[in-house]
Amino acid sequence: MKQFITVIFFCLSCALFAQVDKNDVLFTVDNEPVMASEFVRVYSKNLDLVKDESQKDVDAYLELFINYQLKVKEAKRLELDKDAKYIREFSNYKSQLTKNYMSESKVTDNLVKEAYDRSTMDIEASHVLIRIEENEKDTTEVYNRLLKLRDRIIKEGYDAVQKEVHNGKTVFAENLGYFSSFKMVYAFETVAFNTKVGEVSMPFRTRFGFHIVNVTNKRPSLGEVTVAHIMVAKDQKDSLLNQETRIKEIYKKLQQGEKFESLAKQFSDDKSSSAKGGMLTPFTGGQLGSKEFEDVAFSLKENGDVSEPFMTDFGWHIVKLIEKKGVQPFEDVEATFVNKVRRDSRSRLINTALANELNLKYKVKDNTEALAYFESIINDNYFKQAWIVPEDLNQDKTFITIGDKTITYGNFAQHLFKNQRKYNNKKVSANALVTGIYNTYKEEQIITYHKDNLENENEDFAHVLKEYRDGLLLFDLMEKEVWNAASKDSVGLKSYFQAHKSNYMWNDRVDAVILSSANEKMINKAIKLLNKGKSIETIEDNLNDGETQNIISTSDVFEEGNQALPSGFEFKKGISKIYMHNDAYHVIKVNDVMPKGEKTLEEARGKVVSDYQNQIEDDWIAALNKRYTVKVDTKVFKKVKAQILN
Repeated sequence: MKQFITVIFFCLSCALFAQVDKNDVLFTVDNEPVMASEFVRVYSKNLDLVKDESQKDVDAYLELFINYQLKVKEAKRLELDKDAKYIREFSNYKSQLTKNYMSESKVTDNLVKEAYDRSTMDIEASHVLIRIEENEKDTTEVYNRLLKLRDRIIKEGYDAVQKEVHNGKTVFAENLGYFSSFKMVYAFETVAFNTKVGEVSMPFRTRFGFHIVNVTNKRPSLGEVTVAHIMVAKDQKDSLLNQETRIKEIYKKLQQGEKFESLAKQFSDDKSSSAKGGMLTPFTGGQLGSKEFEDVAFSLKENGDVSEPFMTDFGWHIVKLIEKKGVQPFEDVEATFVNKVRRDSRSRLINTALANELNLKYKVKDNTEALAYFESIINDNYFKQAWIVPEDLNQDKTFITIGDKTITYGNFAQHLFKNQRKYNNKKVSANALVTGIYNTYKEEQIITYHKDNLENENEDFAHVLKEYRDGLLLFDLMEKEVWNAASKDSVGLKSYFQAHKSNYMWNDRVDAVILSSANEKMINKAIKLLNKGKSIETIEDNLNDGETQNIISTSDVFEEGNQALPSGFEFKKGISKIYMHNDAYHVIKVNDVMPKGEKTLEEARGKVVSDYQNQIEDDWIAALNKRYTVKVDTKVFKKVKAQILN
């Protein structure tokens, strides 16, 4: 027992010893340290994304990581991090990323749950909007006018009032159709959801003006639907192909009992879904760019139901219902709703709550005398955009302190100066003006201070930001040193192609017409007509009638491996035997056979450029290893491996 405890203690000691310390340097690039903790973090983060088992090897990954750091070093040597385009793109990303880390949890959670609950319901409504400036204080006339319109809608009906008052400039009376959460500004959405069906709300204000909402219906959300489709695209290579005729031919074959999935594989022009039998990713109401498509998809009742052909902006479709789901559980969509709330007008409520929380964290100190002073220097010129900052203002006097940041009288005075255009020709008391502007200004300054210090306060944010910072640098560097070099070096590209011609070959190809039918007898009839020299058009006219689509043709140049070609197809000129493929019978009239052969540079350009880029990158990495001195601490690397393997 004593020996057993000793062994356990020894193993635990080894495990503890093997843990990487935050100060351990794994390697240096020209004496610039790269921390072991960063390597462990990046390796662990990417482990689940790596499918190639060889890339999970820690030694091999170290080589990749060193090459990555060499590229970052080279990008900084070339001062790509000082490029205006890089700075602008990085700033934009940082701004977007920061939003994901800026929230007050309790308020955010409540708003997210409220938004989800509202998403389970669709509201049908109409409204009347009277436009008014956002800062306008004298609103009594507009409010009373809407009260009268509300009374009229209740007595006369919405349609009568709409025709009379809508002018599309100052008054808008519009039918809004169905909507759910996030489709309207938050204030409007809230009133609509709180108004009962058949009732008209009291007047309320949004940033657009004053509204009344007439709620006509509420229904459960349509939920989520999964469908498959067959599409005949609006734009066709074959100018003689009539899209409507083609989709009706396919629809006839469906009615004759042929499988939807097989016809989608054979004939659908949506190549992203045809190989999967036409299957599309599940979607919810309002998610697609085609209302016509959504309406048909959601109108199908039972799994397996198939629509009649219909047209959208993309072409002609036939849709098959695979599955309908109700509203998704909150737990499954919570993250999506968090992101939506942060992008919505609701975010203002979150910012206010966050600023109140940070007010304590950063020990914000106000100068209570300051507001009275600024009220005293506001005069009528402010409402004429003629106000200037007094010359005797003590510019450097402390106005607010937030953490270690000082905001001066001069800073706030300039903010007042810039805001006066918003109050042009308005009449607001000095107290209301200064207090309103100050409250917003203070909140903005607290949140700005938090944003500026986020990288130092939040380790996760700092890691993500560094990854993007370096990744963006590497993108610019690779574009300069590898991608553009390969595409612009026409001489080098030709030389590379000549040296590796055997890597770029055509498979066997045929210029052919495929005749397809679910009826073997019809295919045999087609063969007889082909042997008599009849044209494809004549064959289709003879074998199809107004009610029945017995046969359908597809003309193209098909390469070996094309999904339209049957397995085991024999590449030879003439009329083929009958093949069974995609649950239908096929005969293929081969007009010409193009055997395996070398591609020209133009035919293989995409693959050649890619391969040439890889060679350039390999040569470039070798040069970087010569330019910079890399020293790996083998003892630290042993600790890294022990930690990862354990």
